Amino acid sequence: MIPIRDTVPHRTRPVVNTVLILANIALFLYQLTLPALLQERLIYTYGVIPSRFLPFHPLHLFGEGLSLLFPLLTSLFLHSGWTHLIFNMWFLWIFGDNVEDRLGHSRYLGFYLFAGFSASFLHILFNASSRIPVIGASGAIAGVMAAYLLLFPYSRILTLIPVFVFIPLFIEIPAYLFILFWFMTQLLSGTVSLLSLTSGGIAWWAHVGGFLAGIFVVLRVRKREKRRYVNPSLYS
Repeated sequence: MIPIRDTVPHRTRPVVNTVLILANIALFLYQLTLPALLQERLIYTYGVIPSRFLPFHPLHLFGEGLSLLFPLLTSLFLHSGWTHLIFNMWFLWIFGDNVEDRLGHSRYLGFYLFAGFSASFLHILFNASSRIPVIGASGAIAGVMAAYLLLFPYSRILTLIPVFVFIPLFIEIPAYLFILFWFMTQLLSGTVSLLSLTSGGIAWWAHVGGFLAGIFVVLRVRKREKRRYVNPSLYS
């Protein structure tokens, strides 16, 4: 299923979301200017390689250990190909603007990065011995989709379902059905990858980790906003 658009208009300009998309596109175009050998070196240097992180050591937080943590950020802005980039940016374009609208610009940026970091951490835990670098924004975008699920569950998503190659089917699907179906496919695929010891080149558990982080943050935000509404003097 490919989302085409949602039915929720944004009230403010999605400045952060737009900058994130442009940054991803710009860095991918930069990747393309490099020779193949340097592209591979870039990915191995700035992608997340689980075997570098586990077992965790306190040095990871200080001095030269920071160089190990830096890929948690840089990996979010690297992609392996046009298809990888286009699908990620398209999903971010559709779901990110409304989440930024609800959270606010600065909080949305922090949320996006937190979801991305959480995605990488869960992938590391499930692939501790892997030496294969993981790159892409999909873990962070999974968090954005989780936030959209909680904030706009009854929005409708115009969806392309390619029943046949030359006969596309367009239907509107409630956001909660679209996103929950997407999440269940990630969870199922991740479980199968554990049983078969192969992921097919997709970091399924990163998607799950980002999604769970998105749920966690939005529930915390809602709880805080509810307390503020019930007793404003606590926040005066």
